Amino acid sequence: MNVQDSQLSAFRAEAREWLDRNFPKSLAGRREELMDAAPLYPEGEDWAAWKTAMGGKGWGTPTWPAEYGGGGLSKAEARILNDEIERIGGFNPIMGMGVNMLGPTLLEYGSEEQKTRHIPPVVTGDIRWCQGYSEPGAGSDLASLKTKAEDKGDHYLVNGQKIWTSGSMYADWCFCLVRTNNDHKHEGISFLLIDMKTPGVEVRPITLISGKQTFAEVFFTDVKVPKGNLVGELRQGWTIAKRLMQHERNGIGARKASQGELRPVHEVAIEYIGTDDQGRIADADLRARIARHQMWERAQRLTVERVVAESKQGPSEATSVMKNAGSVSIQTREELLMEIMGTQGIGWDGDDYTQVEKEQARQMLQNKANSIYGGTYEIQNNIISKRILGMLDHQ
Repeated sequence: MNVQDSQLSAFRAEAREWLDRNFPKSLAGRREELMDAAPLYPEGEDWAAWKTAMGGKGWGTPTWPAEYGGGGLSKAEARILNDEIERIGGFNPIMGMGVNMLGPTLLEYGSEEQKTRHIPPVVTGDIRWCQGYSEPGAGSDLASLKTKAEDKGDHYLVNGQKIWTSGSMYADWCFCLVRTNNDHKHEGISFLLIDMKTPGVEVRPITLISGKQTFAEVFFTDVKVPKGNLVGELRQGWTIAKRLMQHERNGIGARKASQGELRPVHEVAIEYIGTDDQGRIADADLRARIARHQMWERAQRLTVERVVAESKQGPSEATSVMKNAGSVSIQTREELLMEIMGTQGIGWDGDDYTQVEKEQARQMLQNKANSIYGGTYEIQNNIISKRILGMLDHQ
């Protein structure tokens, strides 16, 4: 055993011992159940204790710098930690847009003061963030945004509206794209951090087809934002926004179902469809489509891991590929499950359906949006064609 292997083996033993001592056994295998029962994050003493332990250790953000409260682990150590957490049926309780989107972006573009102020409470899960990007007239063409920030000397005065702002009804802060110059479309955009408690911020929840309220409209009316909340340089917002969206698309591409039928598709098919005399799923055509989907899903997961590793070296347009591939994967899974479950998969309420069957209908509807939010399927294809394949527009 070489020195590196010996060090990783020692770390695995350390992680295993710490997790066995700190992870509440009552939470094992219950992440989705607990998350689905809560409006945002689960409550209870065991969850709070687990969040405090992981946040205090910095292991909720294992590869972030220790100087800002992160774990300071290498990629290899982070993989070992993840393996050991899965071994005990655990999960990472430090979550949200602060972890998946803003944190990595702020570590790259933020000032030292901004990193020192905002990263530690993200690491401990004490501050919740939302994303102020899309507007009623600036969805797929995000750079058309009109929310403006006027320079008032020691602060910016923000006026405008955002829509489809996930979790904004619970958020403490918002990372927001604003227009600071009208002469240039992309180069006129800046990136601001806005305290949601600031006077003039109004949040109106939106009820979705699934019955949930996960999005909202956010209105800014004469909202004063300190100059120190500008991330990067003035009018550098579009560059920063693209980098942040790569982190977002990585997350969407790797996303799994959070409710409904969570078992592998072939196991569900065996239960609902049955097997032939050779123990195979009885419907040959369905069997082939399930196999094709599971091969796609496996290849996509492995590619996500590679793209995530490569993206740490700098911006990667491959996240657009993963975002689209992930959308296809999860939507195909949901459609197969609905076909397999038949009329039992379309239940919304009542005693004729199990809880999982009722959740499955909602999950299918919710995941229809995967190919829209985070940049539509068509927009991602444009990025792929231009930035990866080198195809140019011809008038």
